[in-house]
Amino acid sequence: MRWWALVAVTLGTFMTYLDNNVGNVALPTIQRELGLTISGLEWIVSSYILVFAGLMLAGGRLADVLGARRVFLGGLAVFTLASLVAGLATSGGMLIAARAVQGVGAALLTPTTLALISQIFPDPAERGRAVGIWSASGALSMALGPTLGGLISENLHWGWIYLINVPIGVVTGGLALWAVRPAFTRVRHSLDLPGLALSALALFALTFALIEGESLGWASAPILAAFGVFAAAVAGFVAVEARASEPMIAISLFRSRVFTGGMLTSGIWSFGVFGIYFFSALWLQNVLGFTPTQAGASFVPMALVMGVTAILSQQVSARLGIGHTVALGMALMGTAIYLISRVGADGDFTDVAPWFILYGLGGGLLVPLTSAVLNGMPRERSGVASGVLNVSREVFGLLGITVLGALLTARQNASGLPPLPAFLDGYRFTLVVAAVVVLASIPVALYSLRPQPAPPDEPQAAATPETVGSSN
Repeated sequence: MRWWALVAVTLGTFMTYLDNNVGNVALPTIQRELGLTISGLEWIVSSYILVFAGLMLAGGRLADVLGARRVFLGGLAVFTLASLVAGLATSGGMLIAARAVQGVGAALLTPTTLALISQIFPDPAERGRAVGIWSASGALSMALGPTLGGLISENLHWGWIYLINVPIGVVTGGLALWAVRPAFTRVRHSLDLPGLALSALALFALTFALIEGESLGWASAPILAAFGVFAAAVAGFVAVEARASEPMIAISLFRSRVFTGGMLTSGIWSFGVFGIYFFSALWLQNVLGFTPTQAGASFVPMALVMGVTAILSQQVSARLGIGHTVALGMALMGTAIYLISRVGADGDFTDVAPWFILYGLGGGLLVPLTSAVLNGMPRERSGVASGVLNVSREVFGLLGITVLGALLTARQNASGLPPLPAFLDGYRFTLVVAAVVVLASIPVALYSLRPQPAPPDEPQAAATPETVGSSN
C-alpha cells in the first residue's frame, strides 16, 4: 500500500512538472494565436510562479495543521479545475488568470508531496529510494512534456497542453483517496496568520519586482516600493516568528548548515533549469529553425538520462558522499550550460544533444540533496521544511527567467544586429552568466553537505547520508 501511495504522490508532482514543461515548447504558438508580446509570455509563466511562490509556505503550514493528505487532495482539485479553465482560455488575460489559480493549487499540493513521503517512509534508506523515484518523475515530465507540447502545438489546439492535466488529476485523486492513509497526528493547532500574511506579502512583492523590473525600470517608484515592501515584510516576519508560540518557521532551522546550504544549492539548480528551459525553447525554434516537435524531442535524451541518474544517485552518494555527489552534478551542469552557449546559428540536433545529455547527467546527481535536507528536519516540521525548500526553487527559478531575460534583452538591444542574430548573441551571453552562477554553488555544496565528524568512541562509518542530514 505504501508504494501505491508513493505512486499517487508522484503522479501529483508529475502533473505539476508536466504542466510547465509542456507549456514552454508551445509558447511561440500561444504567442501567435493570442497575439502576445514577450512580456505576455513571461506572465503566462510568471503568474503561476508568483502565486506558487507566494503561497507555498502557507501550503506547508496548512499541511502541518490540517494534515498533508487533506491539503494534497485540496490542492490537486484546485490545480485540476484551473487546468480545465486554462485549456479553454480565449484570451491572454484569461490564460494568465487560470495559470495564477493553478499556482494556488500547486502551492497546496507541492509542499505536501515531500511531507507525505516523509510520513509514508519513516526509514531513511527507504525514504531515499522513494525520493529518487519521486525525483525521476520530474525528469520523466521533462522528457514527455516538451515532446507532447511540440506534438500538440503542431497537430492540436494549444489548449490541450493544459487539458491533459484533467484526466491525470482525476486518476491521481482516486488513487490518493484509496492508498494514502490519513495517519496524521496534529502537532500544530494554529495557522500563525501573521506569519502567513507577512511571508506571502514578502514573496509576492519580491516576485512582482523581479517580473516587472525590466519593463518598468529597476529604479522606478513601483519597483523600489516593491523591494521596500519585501524588506519590511521579511523583517516583520522574523520578528513575529521569534515571538510566536507556534511559529510557522523556527528560525533555528536556518542554523543547520545542511538545511541552509541545501536550500541555496537547490535554488541555484533551479536558476539554471528554469532559465535554460524557457529560453532554449525559443532558441531552438526561432534561431535554429526546429519545428515544435523537433524542439520538444531535443529535450528527451537529457530528461531520460536525468531520470535514470536520479534513481541511481543514492548509490553514487553512498560511494562519494552527498557533498561530492551534488558538487559533481553542479559541475557537470555548469559545464554543459557553457558548451551549449558555443553552438552557433547553424547548429543542429547533433550539436545540441551531447551537452543536453551532460546537463541531464548532472541534474540527476542532485537528488541526494533533497534526501539530506528532509532527513535533517524534525518530522513534525516536514510540511513547512519542504515548503521552504520548494520556495527556494521557485524564487530562484523566477530569478533564472527574469534576470537572464533582462540580461538577454539588454544585450540584444545593445548589439546593433538584426533580430535573430541579436537574440542569439544575447542568449549565448546569458548562458555564460548562468554557467558561472551554477558553478559558484560547488563550494557551497562541499561545505554545507560535508559529513559530520564521528565522535571518538564511534566508528567513522557513522557519517552516513542520514548523519549528514542531521548535522548542524
